Amino acid sequence: MANDSIAPSTKDDSDSTAHSEKPQDSPLSARILPNTFYESFISQSSKRRIEDPIRALLPLEDRPGVISLLAGKPNSSTFPITSLQFTLRDPVSGEDAPIALTDAELARALQYSGSKGLPDLIDWFIGLQEFSHGRHRGEGWDVTFGTGASDVLYKAINALLDPGDVALIESPVYAGVIPVFYATGCEMIEIGADQYGIDARGLREMLDKWPSDKPKPKLLYTVPYGCNPTGVTSTLERRLEILELAQKHNFLILEDDPYYYLYFGSAPRPPSYFALEREQPAVGRVIRFDSLSKVLSSGMRVGFLSAPQVIVDAVVMHTMNSNLQPPTFTQVLSLVMLKFWGYEKLQMHVDRVAEFYRARRDAFEGLMQKHLAGLAEWNTPEAGMFFWFKLKLQPGDASSISDLGDGEGDSEAVIRTKALENGVLALPGTVFHPSGRKTTYVRASFSLLPDDQMEEALRRLRRVILQTRGETASADS
Repeated sequence: MANDSIAPSTKDDSDSTAHSEKPQDSPLSARILPNTFYESFISQSSKRRIEDPIRALLPLEDRPGVISLLAGKPNSSTFPITSLQFTLRDPVSGEDAPIALTDAELARALQYSGSKGLPDLIDWFIGLQEFSHGRHRGEGWDVTFGTGASDVLYKAINALLDPGDVALIESPVYAGVIPVFYATGCEMIEIGADQYGIDARGLREMLDKWPSDKPKPKLLYTVPYGCNPTGVTSTLERRLEILELAQKHNFLILEDDPYYYLYFGSAPRPPSYFALEREQPAVGRVIRFDSLSKVLSSGMRVGFLSAPQVIVDAVVMHTMNSNLQPPTFTQVLSLVMLKFWGYEKLQMHVDRVAEFYRARRDAFEGLMQKHLAGLAEWNTPEAGMFFWFKLKLQPGDASSISDLGDGEGDSEAVIRTKALENGVLALPGTVFHPSGRKTTYVRASFSLLPDDQMEEALRRLRRVILQTRGETASADS
């Protein structure tokens, strides 16, 4: 399925004309794409899905005066959980605040709920998008909750792609999303990246030369903050040019952003595609995936989709036809926590979380410089949890790291076999390319390990690299 790869630029040489125009003079309401625009984007499998007749009527149970004989809901008095209390850290004081669910909240948490998500939680997330991205109600988008962002990402991809459709994939890319695209039967075209983000110039050249007898790509998938695996945060210039290309060549942008709240770069955070789209000639091509799993609880699986209504409806229909609904228990706990904090305190919390990972990054990079200097090369990540580094497997290797996906040699055997035999577990770069092509790159996570284990892991990796190069490790390594 994987196809061509675009060689990335070595500097941020985006076409300045993509962002030199003045903001649109026409009101935003006049620039929102109509629902009919998405007809050609929705997949055939999504169009074949039909509404669950019971779940479609569930919202009517909340209508005043209605006595419902509708759903087969178990009687909550038979559930064994009778109360729930926990403590929640206050981002201002640092003190633990006791939280107890009311009887009504607990009863709600233990019962079935709608496929889209709890209405008041959806409303809170709409407010969060206004707080974080400046997007307002009535701008042609809606929100649905998922069992983590990966849940709504999977459903959105399946709502858009048919076998033979073309998808542009930022590469290297999150390895977990490759099987999702692969299963749709689409043609994946890898779009290279460098330390500034997607290679916009190469993408422009490819699209401008696109064969006239071949349908153009339906969508582009990208992780713009702290890209997994590269750690790269796309610059404002690159984002604007990608938006301009989406307008010109009529594709959607899947903005998968699990590390948005883990940005710790020295420069101001660039605006999201979702925010920048407000100034585009037509609004409604950005489909955004958010996650709070990295900052609240990865086990709770807190994620949501912000997208045009047609896309949200297709995802909700998929939920109806598969897992019925996201867990009500997770939603009620999330809502209680988030309402207790409010938007300002949530921001304070995520700022502290980002600072924690910045310190972890600095510690890991210091140890990389100590043990891997001359044996590996890397760019310093500005968000996320990962280092993406190129192994110098041949003595005298002086190749550039401007291309984040290539390099002479192959890290596969070194990492999967030799490193593991020496007690180090990491991921070889080949798994992050849809084509599975060879690369000397490796991804390492710095999120969990204490300093002593970080150092021991890198010391062991140093020995493996030196052995591969036919050299001997010094006594102190």
